[in-house]
Amino acid sequence: MEVDNQESLPEGSQLAAIDLGSNSFHLIIAKIEHGEMRPVEVLAEKVQLGAGLENGHLSEEAIERGLECLTRFAQLLDSVEPERIRVVGTNALRVAKNRSDFTKPAKRILGAKVDVIYGREEARLVYLGVAHSLADDAQSRLVIDIGGGSTELIIGERFEPQRLESLQMGCVSYGKACFPNGEISKGNYRNAYDRARLQAFHIRHGYNSGHWEECVGSSGTLQAIETLITQNGWGEGGINHKGLQKLEKKLLAFKTMEDITLDGLAAARRSVILPGVAITTALFDVLGIEHMRTSKGALREGVIYDLMGRLSHEDVRERTINALMQRYAVDTEMAEVVERRARTLFTATRMSWQLTTSDWELLHWAARSHEIGMAISHKHFNRHSAYLLRNADLPGFSQEEQEQLAVLALGQRGKLGDGLFTEIGESDQVRMKYLVCIMRLAACFKYVEKLAQLPDFSILASEHNLTLEFPKDWLQEHPLTAQELQGEQAVLEKLGVSLLYS
Repeated sequence: MEVDNQESLPEGSQLAAIDLGSNSFHLIIAKIEHGEMRPVEVLAEKVQLGAGLENGHLSEEAIERGLECLTRFAQLLDSVEPERIRVVGTNALRVAKNRSDFTKPAKRILGAKVDVIYGREEARLVYLGVAHSLADDAQSRLVIDIGGGSTELIIGERFEPQRLESLQMGCVSYGKACFPNGEISKGNYRNAYDRARLQAFHIRHGYNSGHWEECVGSSGTLQAIETLITQNGWGEGGINHKGLQKLEKKLLAFKTMEDITLDGLAAARRSVILPGVAITTALFDVLGIEHMRTSKGALREGVIYDLMGRLSHEDVRERTINALMQRYAVDTEMAEVVERRARTLFTATRMSWQLTTSDWELLHWAARSHEIGMAISHKHFNRHSAYLLRNADLPGFSQEEQEQLAVLALGQRGKLGDGLFTEIGESDQVRMKYLVCIMRLAACFKYVEKLAQLPDFSILASEHNLTLEFPKDWLQEHPLTAQELQGEQAVLEKLGVSLLYS
């Protein structure tokens, strides 16, 4: 797991991040200079993926728009190594039941998988991007990012977020729901405002002005609002109540979104500016915001900084798993035993089973957290571990990674349910079955090592076979282990692996 910092991320390295937002897709390619990132390519396209959501499914047209955009983005990625590209999907892909119809071809186009992230993980990355764009002072700040399908709110100091929230309101989804056919009326606007106010009302106690000293806005919508307020002389920089009221009045004078013509407003933002004003005004009113300044830092910059950490052995996922182990009072000695055995099995099988460093990282985290469910109940602890890993807020992890960790936790012992791999993509199922084999054997051997040191034994792997050879007479002297291995033969056979031992 250890990687030398200089070798992993030398000076001049190029990294790339793509933010697949509900309104726009953003690409940034950056060069690392003196520990900071310097953008060398920045590209954004309005795709409105979220506008193509109907009954929880992305339309073919929306998918096609998105893939065409990524085809153009891909032309700029030739200079970046695949492991230094990270692609994140936000609200539209979070809620889309058919997201794999988009993410599979997207992976082929970009040469990198799409990590669909939870709302609070999106909030963490937004804060990271904003914090790096601001002065490194000690005062607390509220950061708000209004996206196409969700709005993230974060309170933090310096580079550390302290509270994270993601609300189901965005300028694309509200535009679609509250302004049918793009029609503008006071009633439609009031509907959008009231919806946003209700969403904000639920978090007012933790996010009102008594908890922070300054408010910072991130996202194209808030920057567009600031530009309009400034250019029309309704404010001298940033966003304030008076400017919002003036802008609201000006926008409500138009009959449809297509009619909107204001100096400083790009045509691509006509359909989202009024819902954005409604959401912003509601947040100002409920949280007691008097003034907001905007930042160019956003999710895509946060992804770059997070990727820098991963490649320089400062992976937030490692901190997350360690915190999880502390919270649930995990037996660290036992976790280390399972991790050591998993490492031995992984090393012996990785070539034949075509496993990668990313697979080892997943096993490493699964081994360390496999017993967290013990804090709930010893009986069926693997089920409780799986539930926690699937549903807890785990900073740094994508939805897919959490699902895979849950599968490894659930599959570590007992019978394998028919639905174990239901949520795993078809292309990943063979790989995940191999990892479950490793987890099961590593967990099996941990009970031996409670009483005696496991001897050195040989491991031979082929595509569908795994052979273990122990020292002479060792299995006869350890009948419980022999019995457990016999039981594992039938289970591993279901996973496509024949287990032989002697």
